[in-house]
Amino acid sequence: MATEGIEGVYLETHNWGKAVKFLQTLGYTVEFTSDHGSGLLRNGDGPYLLVNEVPEDHVPQTQVVLRVADAAAFPQDAGLDVVTAFEETHYGTRKLTVRDPDGRLWALEAPLKN
Repeated sequence: MATEGIEGVYLETHNWGKAVKFLQTLGYTVEFTSDHGSGLLRNGDGPYLLVNEVPEDHVPQTQVVLRVADAAAFPQDAGLDVVTAFEETHYGTRKLTVRDPDGRLWALEAPLKN
């Protein structure tokens, strides 16, 4: 089973308000926010942007999130450098993290199955 394209992009920022204002200028709208400086933005039917504020001493990271239809059916032993196995997120998905040959981390996200 392969991935199904880009689901979203995870962005860390030092200033949630400034980041959101910038993204709104580019056409994104806030879909939901948390009470701790994070939230999800969308622009039409394209991939979401999940923005999370981090402390000033943390270097902001960016991570591409690829869509997976079914976490249980995804072959994790297909030569991937798995950093974290599929685990349930607080926002209603299952997420797997892998490392590419250049050391970048990629997230693979699947819906929760009932």
